[in-house]
Amino acid sequence: MRLSVRHSTLYQFEAPMRFVTQSHRLTPAPNASQKVLDWTVSAEGATFGASFTDGAGDRITTMTLQGPVERITVVVEGTVETGRGDGILRGHREIVSPLVYLEGTQATQPTRAILGLRDLALRGAGGPLDRAHRLAAAVGDAIAYTPGATSAQTTAAEALDLGKGVCQDHAHALIAVAIAADLPARYVTGYLFTDDGAEASHAWAELHVADLGWIGFDPANRCCPDERYIRLGSGRDAREAAPIRGISRGGGAEALDVTVVVAQQ
Repeated sequence: MRLSVRHSTLYQFEAPMRFVTQSHRLTPAPNASQKVLDWTVSAEGATFGASFTDGAGDRITTMTLQGPVERITVVVEGTVETGRGDGILRGHREIVSPLVYLEGTQATQPTRAILGLRDLALRGAGGPLDRAHRLAAAVGDAIAYTPGATSAQTTAAEALDLGKGVCQDHAHALIAVAIAADLPARYVTGYLFTDDGAEASHAWAELHVADLGWIGFDPANRCCPDERYIRLGSGRDAREAAPIRGISRGGGAEALDVTVVVAQQ
């Protein structure tokens, strides 16, 4: 499948900033299931530093903009050829040990409810792959997809207690129960093509299964990533895996508007 992406992020500042520095995870790294045909990241007036690949195999680029800065629009445009991979991440170069991802964060800390969901899901389970599938299915059952029910600060435990959330909550909850089951797990950001254009910007989790490696699970859609998915970057949670992280110098409030369109060519 050949997918085109246009991803626009507009920042507007109540008072002009003296300068803005951002770290971008906005360029997909190649793997066996995705080949980048063309890709650009731009922002008018900004200076982009040299790109590098971090230990997890993600492409990182820095961007700076000298003030006064009243607004910034970061525009991502590109085309990726994707293929089926049964959710298994093959051909992705990284040097970080999967054991690093057995440590949770504030967003994925286990609670009694999370441990209970783990125990329920794994009752009668077989090997590691079966355990991973059971955990993903249990999270999908426990958290109903409900846009607007949670915020960017909602933790896995809070979403589970609420019983509803969005893809971020599904990913955090799956990471939490997987780590509690001694399966390394991490958060993944990317894009998803759908016929109705919904959920173009998306998140899911990858669990590390012995003898197979990293496997993606999307509890929100009850599937493993396929040719509809473009993988951008990863981290232990949504904050670490964020496509854009930045620092601004100045006072006043900040408004954010994001538009993502993924189309099949």
